Amino acid sequence: MLSMTGYGRAEYNQDGINLVVEIKTVNNRNFDLNCKIPRAFIALEDLIRKTLQKYIRRGRIDFFVTFSDKREKSVDIEVNLEKAESYYKASKLIAEKLGLDNDVTVSSIMRSPDVITDNSLVDVTEFESILSQTVVDACVKLNEMRKIEGAKLVQDMCTRMETILVLKDKIQERAPKVAQEHKERLKARIEEALADVKFDETRLLNEVAFYTDKVNIDEELTRLSSHIAQFLEIVKTECAGKKLDFLMQEFNRETNTICSKSNDIEVTGYALSLKNEIEKVREQVQNLE
Repeated sequence: MLSMTGYGRAEYNQDGINLVVEIKTVNNRNFDLNCKIPRAFIALEDLIRKTLQKYIRRGRIDFFVTFSDKREKSVDIEVNLEKAESYYKASKLIAEKLGLDNDVTVSSIMRSPDVITDNSLVDVTEFESILSQTVVDACVKLNEMRKIEGAKLVQDMCTRMETILVLKDKIQERAPKVAQEHKERLKARIEEALADVKFDETRLLNEVAFYTDKVNIDEELTRLSSHIAQFLEIVKTECAGKKLDFLMQEFNRETNTICSKSNDIEVTGYALSLKNEIEKVREQVQNLE
C-alpha cells in the first residue's frame, strides 16, 4: 500500500548536460499533474505524463525539471536594428520633451523587446531518452518513500481497527441488557403509580417488545463486524485507497444508526468513541493511493 504523499529526485549529469527531475506528491482523488518544465521541453510533456502514470495512479503531482546544456555549440543571434533605432529615437524624444538627460545605453536597448532574438534551437528529441530514464529514476525513489509512509499508515489504521473492534464488542455486550433494564424500570414505575391495583402484564410485555425492536442494533453490529473483516483484507492489497474510502463511509453509516437508536448512555458513549476512531481511520485512508 502506497501513501499519496512523497518526494523523489533524480539527476543526470554527463558530457556537459545537467538534468534534474523532482517530483512532489500529495493526496488528491484523481491524477492531477502540474508540470513546471523549461519551455523547450513542452513537446515532451505527454511523455512525462505517460511515464508518471506507470508509477502513480492518483494524487496531486508537482513535477519539476531543471536543465542546462554547457556543451560547445553554435549560437544564432539576430539583431533587429530597426527596432533598436526606434527605441533610441523614442528615448531622445522623451528626453527633449521632458527636459531630461538621455541615459539610454546600448545595454538598455539590447534588453528592449524584440531587439535581440536567439534563434538557437534546442532539439529536445536528443534528450528524450535521458529525460524518460531520469523521470523513471525519480519515480522509483518517490515510490520507495511512499511505500515506507504507506506501511506506517496501514500499521496505524490496523491498530485503530483493533480499538474499533473492542468498542463494537462492548456495545454488543451491553445492548441486550438495555431492553431488560427498560422493562424493570417500566414495571417499577407502573407498580409505584398503581400501588395495589393489578395491571395487564401482557400490555407491559408488548410495550417492552416494541421498545426492544425500536432500539435493536443487531443488524448494525453484524455489518460492523463484516466491515472490520473487509477492511483488514482490503488493506493488504495495492492501490485500494478508493475502496477503503467507500468502506469508511459504511462504517460511519452503521455507527450513526447505532447512535440514533441508542437510548442508553453507556451504548451512546461507546458509539461516540467508535465514531472518533472511525474518523481518524478515514483521515488516514485519504492519504492512501
